[in-house]
Amino acid sequence: MILLELVSMVEHPFFRGTTRRPRKVQDLKKLLVATIILAVMITFSVGTSIPVRSQTQQKALILSSLEKYQPTHYLDRTIRYLTNDGYNVTLVKDTAVTLNLLTTQLNNYDVVFWRTNVYEWHHVTYWYVGELTNKATMQAYTQDVTNGYVDDTNAILGINMNFLFEHFPAGSLNHVKLAVLTGSSTANIADVFVAAGVKGTVDYYQSVSLAFGETDEITAIVVAYLTSGVSLQNAVWQTLIPFISQQINGGPDPLVETSQIPPLWYFGSGTLTIP
Repeated sequence: MILLELVSMVEHPFFRGTTRRPRKVQDLKKLLVATIILAVMITFSVGTSIPVRSQTQQKALILSSLEKYQPTHYLDRTIRYLTNDGYNVTLVKDTAVTLNLLTTQLNNYDVVFWRTNVYEWHHVTYWYVGELTNKATMQAYTQDVTNGYVDDTNAILGINMNFLFEHFPAGSLNHVKLAVLTGSSTANIADVFVAAGVKGTVDYYQSVSLAFGETDEITAIVVAYLTSGVSLQNAVWQTLIPFISQQINGGPDPLVETSQIPPLWYFGSGTLTIP
């Protein structure tokens, strides 16, 4: 709470009336002052606290819906951070990411990663699932297909917001502590997941590219902070600080590959920790 009040004093768009997600970056000089103070406080809090670990092994699920077409960069690094922190990691890629898996298995995991992206069809936004169109699945989800909640225009199944609302009611994801949602406009998915019981999410509120590894590097950095015991809110802030600093200073920062501040934010409990 102290950290939140500190940053809100700069009247940055991140904190004007809501901690949800920023629309744009303004007042960067004021923000830098706040983030520097924030970094110091985070460092102190991390250095003086010991994460409480569960007696049972935690489970993490990584879904990569478009791995064949846009491979995940830094995946080994992300998995290493998780396994070093005691997680049993399951990786599912491409066609193995099915509608059945999404609707029946996510709540069996403590942490869920979903790397996907969007396309539009008839002015409706769909997220790629990974599973290819097939008779059995189309029959199993006949009502969703008829309603336009499931689409197979590109041969790879896609789902829209109505599908998410239909299949993730309140309480359906109450075992999931954290969902890391990488892809364009995954903030919309985060809204549904948190309403379904997920404690917190990391997501993107605008369009992003899965190419070149920039978003994957950001994911790895966030996971590095989280598995070191940093809270969700602080992990996202610490990840964004180098980008913000580079924007203000106008020079290259060796910690980041692009000067553009990524449209990254969190939703749910900012005090959430995962170790």
